[in-house]
Amino acid sequence: MSRTAPNDAYDLILNAIDVGVYKPGDRLVESELAERFGVSRTPIREALQRLETQSMLTRDGRSLIVASLNHNQMAELYSVRAALEGLAAELAAQHAAPEEIKVLFDMVEEDRALLDKPSDLAQANRRFHRQIHLASHNRYLVQQLDLVYRSMALLATTSLAAAGRGEIALEEHLNIVRAIEARDGDAASRALRDHLSIAFETRLKIDAANMSAA
Repeated sequence: MSRTAPNDAYDLILNAIDVGVYKPGDRLVESELAERFGVSRTPIREALQRLETQSMLTRDGRSLIVASLNHNQMAELYSVRAALEGLAAELAAQHAAPEEIKVLFDMVEEDRALLDKPSDLAQANRRFHRQIHLASHNRYLVQQLDLVYRSMALLATTSLAAAGRGEIALEEHLNIVRAIEARDGDAASRALRDHLSIAFETRLKIDAANMSAA
């Protein structure tokens, strides 16, 4: 246990936030995390400090809680995401190998089996977008998008939970891949940015409905 590296503990906690084990507002307790992940408290403490520095965690008195994004922060995040992912799709249309395009097509078809499982579909959605990032063949862009997606984990809900959104999103994914296959960078970029615009609009509607019900 004492040999666990801080980076390992960091990845364990970050992944737990990403998959929804810990949601915005949840309190993270050092001793509980050490027990859950089977590691010593020292790397857990260092990982928590790192996550706080990165604004993934915030202070509530003496406690650390998973941070949440307000309306403006969410809008800023989607704006940056659309710009970077649009570029990734454009570059993927230029540089993706045929095998990478085949994988993207396969992902869309395989994800249809998850339409009644929003949480699983959200995970598959991230994998699909990540594959486009990699297909851009631009390491610096991939690094920046990794940072953006780290912050995406702070969104408490998924737009894919909205009625009918999953099926429509997969059709949008298919249009993106078709543009990449056609080597049409402008169309691929536009399709991806439109996809994110609709996702953002859907998320805003979900949040508005939740507030009115509260």
